[in-house]
Amino acid sequence: MPVRVAVIGVGHLGQHHARLLASMDGIELVGICDTNRPRAEQIASKFGGAVFGDSRELLGRVDAVTVAVPTVSHVEVTLPFLEAGVATLVEKPIAPSVEDADRLVEAADRGGAMLATGHTERFNPAVAMALPLISEPRFIEIHRLGTFPERSLDIDVIFDLMIHDLDLLLTVVRSEVVAIEAVGVNVLTPKADIANARLRFASGCIANVTASRISRERVRKARFFQNDAYVSIDYAAQELEVFRLVKGGERPVIHGGKMEVTNEEPLRRELADFIDAVRAGGKPGVTGRDGRDALALATRVAEVMAT
Repeated sequence: MPVRVAVIGVGHLGQHHARLLASMDGIELVGICDTNRPRAEQIASKFGGAVFGDSRELLGRVDAVTVAVPTVSHVEVTLPFLEAGVATLVEKPIAPSVEDADRLVEAADRGGAMLATGHTERFNPAVAMALPLISEPRFIEIHRLGTFPERSLDIDVIFDLMIHDLDLLLTVVRSEVVAIEAVGVNVLTPKADIANARLRFASGCIANVTASRISRERVRKARFFQNDAYVSIDYAAQELEVFRLVKGGERPVIHGGKMEVTNEEPLRRELADFIDAVRAGGKPGVTGRDGRDALALATRVAEVMAT
């Protein structure tokens, strides 16, 4: 039996959910839902599925949904599906607040529904290859810089861009954040458009993270330094470099270089992981609780930045 899926919200990102899901085997794209009905009709004409203006009309017709509506509407749209036991993938940030994220996680637990969060960078092939190589990082430097967008202006750059890297930090450091310094500047919008945060973990690791949506060039890079290795990721190019310290002889030497990475669209990998988890009844690669924890850390950064 095919997995019956619908996409709720087909703006800039949701349209790609529809495109990719429609191309996957073993999936029936049941519906395209958007409050902008002409937009929903346009996307449905390209990729298939019936058109819905109210997401609640999908209840009872689907096994899973992906939610790519504005963050402020995540709870309102998502709760009915979780309470009905429908597997749900919610784009990041998972909710407008940590309290709202807790409501979603608790609803998923009560309804027995799988809840995934759309932290697509975890499914970047270069990141996936790098994660097993990062064990005890001591210093991390991340830059996520982009040109000014025409979307996601309802949230500041911490929740729009930096949250990807905060999620990655929680994944690789696996230690409590004990201190935060942060600064942000709102340049073109009333919200912060560029931000820098310095995080200290209980393990002693220091992470310096910069995010901007007003840069002239698009940069997506992360560097991880640990006692025995240096790992460098170019998210955009999907490139990975690894250098290791090799002891022996008169003095230690460093060996390494660029690793071979098979390029693939991260969102396709994310959606495939979600559908595989639906079929198997297992956990997705990025859970609702992961999304909640990334949001909680982003909120702490924002609070420090505001002081």
